[in-house]
Amino acid sequence: MKRTFRREAPAKINLALDILGKRPDGYHELRSVMQTVSLCDSVELAEGGEGFTLSMAGFTPPEGRKTLEQRAAEAFFARLGREMPPLTVAITKRTPAYAGLGGGSADVAALLRLLRDRYAPEMEDTTLESIGAEVGSDMPFCVRGGTALAEGRGEILTDLPPLPDCWIVLCKPPFPIPTPMLFARADSVAIRHRPDIPGMRKALENGDLEGVAGRLGNVFEEVLPPECGAVFTIRDALLAAGALGAGMSGSGPTVFGIFREEGLARAAQEITLPLGESYTVGPLGKLT
Repeated sequence: MKRTFRREAPAKINLALDILGKRPDGYHELRSVMQTVSLCDSVELAEGGEGFTLSMAGFTPPEGRKTLEQRAAEAFFARLGREMPPLTVAITKRTPAYAGLGGGSADVAALLRLLRDRYAPEMEDTTLESIGAEVGSDMPFCVRGGTALAEGRGEILTDLPPLPDCWIVLCKPPFPIPTPMLFARADSVAIRHRPDIPGMRKALENGDLEGVAGRLGNVFEEVLPPECGAVFTIRDALLAAGALGAGMSGSGPTVFGIFREEGLARAAQEITLPLGESYTVGPLGKLT
C-alpha cells in the first residue's frame, strides 16, 4: 500500500497592497503586507501512477498544458538534480478560486513543502521559496506564510511581527475580477490614495491591532469598475457590524474585516452570507 503525505494549504490576505509601477520585464513592482489565514485547502501526495497525476473535484487538467503543480514538482526535482518519480497529487478545495486569496498558489506551496518533507528535508527555506518563485510571484510568501512584507514582483520577503490575535471575516461576492484588467486600469490612472505601509509596520511592531486595522489599504479598490460595487457594499456591512477595519484582498473580489471579538465576527459572517461566500478565520504564523 502506497504511503500518502498530507499538508494544509492556507489562504492569504493582503493587509496592504500598493503598485509602484510597471517593470521592463512586464511585471509590476509591488509592495504588500501579506497575512496567512486559517481557511485551508488540503493537499495529499503519494508516489505511484503514471507521470504526474493531479485530481481535484470539479477540475479538468488543461489539454496540452502543464498545471502549476506539475511545473512546481518538475522545478523541485530539477533543483535536486534527479528525475521526478511518478507522483499522484489530490487537492481538496475549501478556499474559493479567483477570489484574491491565493488559493491556487497556496496549493502549489503546500505541494512544495510536501516534496521537501519527503525527498529533501535538509533543503533550506529560502531554496524552497526560490523554487516557488520560478512558478509564480506570490509562491514564495505562500511557502513561508505568517506575516510578511512582499516586494519586487512578490518574491522579496521581509518577516514582520505577527498580526495580534483577532478574528477575520472573509466574504467573496459571486463574480470574478480579472487581474490583468485591474493592472491595466491601475496603469492608466494616477493613484490618489496609497496604503500607509510604514505605519502598518510600526503598528505590527507595537502589537497594535487597531493601528493595523486602521491602515488597511489596497490600490486596486480605487480602479474597480462600477459593476464591482458589491465590494464596497460588503466592506461597509463589515464596518457597520463592528470591524476595526475592512478592505479588499489582492485583486479581489473577496473583502475581509478584522474583529477583536469572536462574537462580533460570527455575527458579521451571518450578516454577509446573503452577499457571498462568507467565512470566519484567524491569522496563522509561519509555515516553514
